[in-house]
Amino acid sequence: MNEQPLVSVIIPNYNYASTIGECIRAAKNQTYPAVEVIVADDASTDDSVAIARALDVTVLQVPVNSGVSTARNLGARHAKGEVLFFVDSDVALDPDAVERAVDHLREEPRLGAICGMYRAEPMFPDSLVKRYRAIQQYVWFCEVEGAIPGLHSALFAIKKETFLEIGEFNDRLRWTEEQDYGFRLNARYEVKAVPTIRGRHDHDGTMRVMLTKVFNRTRLGAPNWLRLNKLPGGAGTGYRALGSAFLLAAVITLVSSVLLGPWALLAAAVLTGISIGLDKRTYGYAYRHHGILFGLQFTVLHLLVTLTSAVAASIGILQGLLFPRMTQRLYRVENPA
Repeated sequence: MNEQPLVSVIIPNYNYASTIGECIRAAKNQTYPAVEVIVADDASTDDSVAIARALDVTVLQVPVNSGVSTARNLGARHAKGEVLFFVDSDVALDPDAVERAVDHLREEPRLGAICGMYRAEPMFPDSLVKRYRAIQQYVWFCEVEGAIPGLHSALFAIKKETFLEIGEFNDRLRWTEEQDYGFRLNARYEVKAVPTIRGRHDHDGTMRVMLTKVFNRTRLGAPNWLRLNKLPGGAGTGYRALGSAFLLAAVITLVSSVLLGPWALLAAAVLTGISIGLDKRTYGYAYRHHGILFGLQFTVLHLLVTLTSAVAASIGILQGLLFPRMTQRLYRVENPA
């Protein structure tokens, strides 16, 4: 790799007019001197394209909305850089993010990709759900520092030659494209996540959108985790998966209290307590850094997310066991073994 290779910052976008300006300005305001910024717009219907063009960056457009993989692939095809830095349009990079990523790729020749992590504060802290999600993902990302089995596709750098070798993102996948790419990449290279490459993410602002994403990603990811016998880390760690199972059992026990009587209420409380204890790091961070009131609000939201994950994983695993061929065809992830 050249001493100071050109870095192409590729920003896939679909209807993120509220954040794309902040994202582009952060990408242009890097300490690293050789950067081109490419916005790959996936047929947005808002003002995203106009905002991007006003900020004097290259704007590419997908004619028909086709998903983030299509946008990322379009940006990569037109990139002139020796290094590709993919960042989602709702993430604002720290000023030294590109410089640190290039350093890692230069110092570790066999490194397939270097992934960054979100900060504990959202880009715009204008809702409780955003603040919750920022803390949740910050804690989880920090636990998977070092080699990871997957990929943090919202903020990662990869040599262009490596990207061409592995191939493009699978544009048939809408919820599990990063899992697919991460497993393919890990089959040949090491992928790392480091806390020194940071960005502020504008997390989902409503409960409905957040839970929908959690449900879909977990349901579609679970059969792949089962088939590959490998959890992705973060939310998908062994003890968190077990905690989700305990919480689901608590809800089932609570519903059955009509038949089982008051002992079921006590059992549900105990099961919920075990679930919280298994994920004590996440809860503990909220209480330590933001106080009791926020901690209680955080607890309610996190229990809802954990329960949603448990239900989604159960459905996904059943689909994988009962319809393995159909699941593999619909949600293909290449086996790195």
